[in-house]
Amino acid sequence: MTDVPTANDRVKPFWLFAYSLPGLPVAAMSLPLAVYLPPFYESDVGLGNLAVGIIFGATRFLDVFLDPIMGVLSDRTRTRWGRRKIWMALAVPVMCLASLLVFMPQPGATWPSVVASIFLLFVGYTMLSIAHLAWGSELSSDYHERSKVTASREFAYLVGMIAVLLLPAVIQAQGGDKFAQIASMGWFVVGTLPFGVAFALWAIPEKKQLQAPVRMPLRPALKAILNNKPLRYVLLSDLVAGISGGVVATLFIYMVTFGLQLPKAASWLLIVYFVMGAIAIPPMIWLSKKLGKHQTFVLSCVVNAVLLPCFFFLPKGEIEPAIVLFMLLGLNMSAGPFLFRAIMADVADHDHAETGEARAGVYFSLLALTNKLGYSCAIFLSYALLAYVGFSGKGNNSPEAVNSMMLMYVVPPTLISLGIGWVMWHFPIDENRQRELRNIIEKRAMADVQPEPEVLAVDNRPPTPGFISASAD
Repeated sequence: MTDVPTANDRVKPFWLFAYSLPGLPVAAMSLPLAVYLPPFYESDVGLGNLAVGIIFGATRFLDVFLDPIMGVLSDRTRTRWGRRKIWMALAVPVMCLASLLVFMPQPGATWPSVVASIFLLFVGYTMLSIAHLAWGSELSSDYHERSKVTASREFAYLVGMIAVLLLPAVIQAQGGDKFAQIASMGWFVVGTLPFGVAFALWAIPEKKQLQAPVRMPLRPALKAILNNKPLRYVLLSDLVAGISGGVVATLFIYMVTFGLQLPKAASWLLIVYFVMGAIAIPPMIWLSKKLGKHQTFVLSCVVNAVLLPCFFFLPKGEIEPAIVLFMLLGLNMSAGPFLFRAIMADVADHDHAETGEARAGVYFSLLALTNKLGYSCAIFLSYALLAYVGFSGKGNNSPEAVNSMMLMYVVPPTLISLGIGWVMWHFPIDENRQRELRNIIEKRAMADVQPEPEVLAVDNRPPTPGFISASAD
């Protein structure tokens, strides 16, 4: 039977609301960067397929190096406001300035200016997202409460995506061109980011550490990370998930416009997708409590692999079947993002128990690093392959070029979903194991005992077989 979380571990609903708010502008920035800005810069700004692939892939690749730096800085920062809050506050002006530059380019903008603007945006995004995720993992040490924290962020993330999808439709209805539609997304970021971050920082106190921070030498610190077996499961899965996400996001507009022959339906299909994802979050939290976090994640991967090939069977030019498929995909999509982040908080506990150092910032930076690395490779390869098969976002494509694009959209993500499911099936930290780790951390903190590195052996016990967790409500 699942233990009831203690008062210190239970996260207040008001805190969940406040913590989620920075997710609104982050989503409003992230979705266009993945889906709308690459084809916008390719066709409307006029940079072309290959240039866009290099620019968006290279800047995201450069951003990869910022993540571990930000993770270390976030973990080691000591201010009167705590470790995380200062970085979230500093990110606000950087992201606001960069949003104005990226979302409001001039026609004929040169590639150096585009690269500089996007890279600045990624700097601010890294400062905010790493600190925000690490902070969330520290709001509770309870296995299931962490799912609530990451789910609240995911819910706000989906609301932000829905809002940023509706804005261009409103602008278009008023006669605004593509530049005005993209600019509205940037103004949404600038308008919501300062308020969301300020409210979260005001509403939630940062938890005080029970023990003085440990400063491990670099070599044993890196060795502990490399020897963290649960981390290898998560990072491998996240790397290939980034490839899948990059392919799907890059090709989405082209898939709907040319593959499904629904050129005016892309935004509305995404709205359906994200609305269903938001609706599904509470049931997914309940399911993860019944099955376990990584078991629920595996189930989501299998469902995704079953649904994606259905794109090949959708009739061209008919919106109703497409809506049904996107509803099903949306109901399934919410599980992965919030569960994966909750799982990474448990992985950080493994490191904390082994080394005595609380390094959630480093671990979430590694999660961001692998995802972005996979994503950057996917963007570059997707646009390079589009150019190779002769596909153009401006139209006039041969049936062979359209079919090649659809194969790129469906086949790699389907195989990746199955691969990730197989890897995470063997993930070694379940609810009972996570509680053991927290007991080690808390007993050590109460005794104020600092361990030598590598005291705790990596847990090699097999996970609970099947989808049934060892404990249930």
